[in-house]
Amino acid sequence: MTALKKPELVCPAGSLRALEVAIDAGADAVYMGLKDATNARNFAGLNFDAAQARQGVRHAHDRGRKVLMALNTYAQADHPERWFKAVDVAADIGVDALILADPAVMAYSRRVHPDLRLHLSVQASATNYEAIEFYRERYGIQRAVLPRVLTMSQIAHLIRNTTVEIEVFGFGSLCVMVEGRCALSSYVTGHSPNNTGVCSPASAVRWEEHGGAVDARLGGVLIDRYEANEHRAYPTLCKGRFEVEGAVDYAIEEPTSLNTLELLPTLMQAGVAAIKIEGRQRGTAYVQQVTRVWRQAVDACANQPARFAVQPGWTSALGRLSEGQQHTLGALNRPWQ
Repeated sequence: MTALKKPELVCPAGSLRALEVAIDAGADAVYMGLKDATNARNFAGLNFDAAQARQGVRHAHDRGRKVLMALNTYAQADHPERWFKAVDVAADIGVDALILADPAVMAYSRRVHPDLRLHLSVQASATNYEAIEFYRERYGIQRAVLPRVLTMSQIAHLIRNTTVEIEVFGFGSLCVMVEGRCALSSYVTGHSPNNTGVCSPASAVRWEEHGGAVDARLGGVLIDRYEANEHRAYPTLCKGRFEVEGAVDYAIEEPTSLNTLELLPTLMQAGVAAIKIEGRQRGTAYVQQVTRVWRQAVDACANQPARFAVQPGWTSALGRLSEGQQHTLGALNRPWQ
């Protein structure tokens, strides 16, 4: 087997320090967002102001790497100017591409900043090549990030039928929903993650201690109960524990991480242009360790795809960083097909 084209390794940057760590650990590109509702990881204490973003772009460009800015929520109808202003900020500080979901923001970007490269966010929920081709023809999209619900054969079929670069998630927290289409958070909080940028707005989260246990509530709904010494995850409705037919367990989704290391040769053969690491809400240690592992793996697979094997050290390192201390191939592995 000949050498395969090496996909771009795209890593998360929830802070300036995380950006620097990712770049220095081997990321080809990082993705980041501003400190407001224009990006889908709008957590307090995360993200960038314009000055920090400019400093991060300088750090990356000085080392020959790229910075992608995620403006991947949908603009509010009563004040879309915030999203348009964010596009202007991104163009001014020199980001290499915008990651967009809202067609109105795409149209503004293409009209006002025609030289700015545009990527289709996973939040746009484009799951077939016809949808991706529409965005290419209408808005000039050059890359699309696929939702984590497609099989490997579906990804390969899509790549064969579009000229748009395709980016897939390689590692990180797994969402069982089709990104951009989930209404669970809206149901209990009254706020859509497609507009506010988080599945669980801080204003809707409550922790209540009683009798040595801690209840996690979202929008007043009890979604989990932790024992005193039990690890507490950030409360999201899809990963809550509920009583169903007398048994308390994860009724919708069990905490786990997507890990596609073993599929690297297949992904490369299919022509995937970029592999994305999830985790802008995670700490710098996570970013550094995951980036290092994936940098080694991508390089090894590109150089000798026929001899590629997942190293035990990689599995061990990623296992410690996985949500729920476990990982899965998700929709990419469907043995019954």
